Amino acid sequence: MNLYRGCTHGCIYCDSRSLIYQINHKFEDIEVKENALELLKKSLKNKRQKVMIGTGSMADPYMPLEKRIEYTRNALKLIYKYGHGFTCITKSDLILRDLDLLKKINEKSKAVVQMTLTTADEDLCKVLEPHVCTTKRRVEVLKTLNENGIPTVVWLCPILPFINDSEDNINGIIDYCIDANVKGILCFGMGMTLREGNREYYYEKLDENFPGLKNKYITHFKNNYHVASPYNGKLMKIFNKRTSDAGIMNDSDEIFTYLNELPTKNTTKQTTLF
Repeated sequence: MNLYRGCTHGCIYCDSRSLIYQINHKFEDIEVKENALELLKKSLKNKRQKVMIGTGSMADPYMPLEKRIEYTRNALKLIYKYGHGFTCITKSDLILRDLDLLKKINEKSKAVVQMTLTTADEDLCKVLEPHVCTTKRRVEVLKTLNENGIPTVVWLCPILPFINDSEDNINGIIDYCIDANVKGILCFGMGMTLREGNREYYYEKLDENFPGLKNKYITHFKNNYHVASPYNGKLMKIFNKRTSDAGIMNDSDEIFTYLNELPTKNTTKQTTLF
């Protein structure tokens, strides 16, 4: 489900800025689907088979606007009421506001939180993702979720060539994931994507924060959609070995299967929210 379009986190690499998604207004002006909760209620009420409900692939469901209008929280109430599962992708610690509902859903069906980690360097994180909590705080969120029985998956992406594609960074993020007892780490290679819309914004931010690097990108990658780190092979070996040694899922197909599966749970206690 997509409750919002656009985002205010300000991540300099965001693919959702791409023109292909037809957001024909300033990306930071958030569109809200006014009847989203009515549509969700109707859909869940009429669905006999229980399924996992996902959100966050196009816009973070826990951007600051959510504090005020609580669309995500009210969606969680509906998901719990009708016995479905829930998973989302976020970078925000605001998700802890809804820990009570996540726990109830996980007891009744299944809840998984997915969180993006791009850099272990706090100062660099503030440049790459300026208007959302930093990596260190996200790891604290992952630990809190783990302590409350909520499984977590980390998206280790994007890895920006010549910026955060270092052994220290990859090892640092994996150290964080091991410490937080994450269930899986999604990594689709060391690199990023660039296409019309987000390429121009990204290059503008490179000029602001990494003078001269834009020209290096143009020379190395031209107008390629997939932009791979020149250290991809070495870094992927580190990623695969360290995650395997730690018992963390690292195969994307296996992780997505896990995220989509909704096991049957025998529950004798239910809490009424309405």
